[in-house]
Amino acid sequence: MEIRTEVVNAVTIVSLKGRLDINTHGQLETELNGLAGKGVSKVLVDAGGLEYISSAGLRVLLASAKQFRKLQGAIGLTSLTPTVKQVFEISGFTSIFPIYASREEALGAMK
Repeated sequence: MEIRTEVVNAVTIVSLKGRLDINTHGQLETELNGLAGKGVSKVLVDAGGLEYISSAGLRVLLASAKQFRKLQGAIGLTSLTPTVKQVFEISGFTSIFPIYASREEALGAMK
């Protein structure tokens, strides 16, 4: 899995490409924990390049959401592929995370 990070309008965007599963979830966990450790409060996960997410990936995102809430921050998701969106819907995670159709919509909402 590839992870790219950039900051746009005080929102840290974490772009994912590939598969988020038992073999790769540690990479994302390290990245998100590092951001929380630096006091970053607004994170947008761009899942446009994410082909697959397993329960291990969902657990990392859930743990990170709790971390960012403790920091008075937020974590949102954007550009979910149909396959990944279906996993979020089936797992009930659509009620936990704000999900945006595009980066622009997300950045506007996360100001």
